[in-house]
Amino acid sequence: MRLKELIEDREILVMPGVFDGLSARLVQSLGYRAAFATGAGLAESRLGVPDIGLMGMTESLEGAAMIARRTSLPVLADADTGYGNAVNAYVTVQRFEQAGLAGVMLEDQVWPKRCGHMKGKSVISADEMADKVRAAVLARSDDGFIIKARTDAAATHGIDEAIRRANLYARAGADLVFADALLSEDDIASFARGVDAPVAVNMGLGLRSRATTPLIPAKTLERMGVAVVIYPRLLTTAAMRGMQLAMTSFAKALESDAVITDPGLQTSFEEYHEILGMAEFAELESRFAPDRRP
Repeated sequence: MRLKELIEDREILVMPGVFDGLSARLVQSLGYRAAFATGAGLAESRLGVPDIGLMGMTESLEGAAMIARRTSLPVLADADTGYGNAVNAYVTVQRFEQAGLAGVMLEDQVWPKRCGHMKGKSVISADEMADKVRAAVLARSDDGFIIKARTDAAATHGIDEAIRRANLYARAGADLVFADALLSEDDIASFARGVDAPVAVNMGLGLRSRATTPLIPAKTLERMGVAVVIYPRLLTTAAMRGMQLAMTSFAKALESDAVITDPGLQTSFEEYHEILGMAEFAELESRFAPDRRP
């Protein structure tokens, strides 16, 4: 199904955040219907930096395009602020659509932006962002290419302003709207009720260092009227913890002149390559290079 149809479906669309070809293949293998190319995950994995606006459009586009090439799932990409004014947003949408993405998220933060759950955010005027949304809509060649408009105004101006902006962006043509860093279940419910467009919510995991968006089950969000829920840090934080655990065990093994034998720390060679689609390449080898076997 196309991303627009999945968003309009009565069942809430769960979109895990992916940050490279491997994570995209994993999400596809587990049966999810779509994925979100997380900008934070790309900055963290590709550049090794936090999500504070240090990754430009070219790097973001390269990462998102690589993900789109390695999965058959529709992928919604994080295009930050559109990397400038409405003209920049216009070109950004063109390039992401041409690269095979199913949509982009544009936000109303001042550049350089930062993770929505960090302090120190500021936003541009609502009218300027509405112009960016109109430019984004005009730039796309396919009406099925999703324009997701994000507002960070809840943190700077309150929930009522976030609702006002979301409705303004929806009238400008956004297909999906999102208010980041809502601090209560009541705010999420108010936003879903108050916005005349499909609504997305950002969910984290169970470990939080400060008060941010409360963790709510997907089905509960669905009953609240939420159309899409994204989990942008699910796989990046799990990957970091997995690597920490593996390297801790590795260090202990080196000290004791042993080897790592815990199957909980690694996938098997076979499972790893199954997720990566080795069978597809083996079939191509058998057709076009019969003397070679993977």
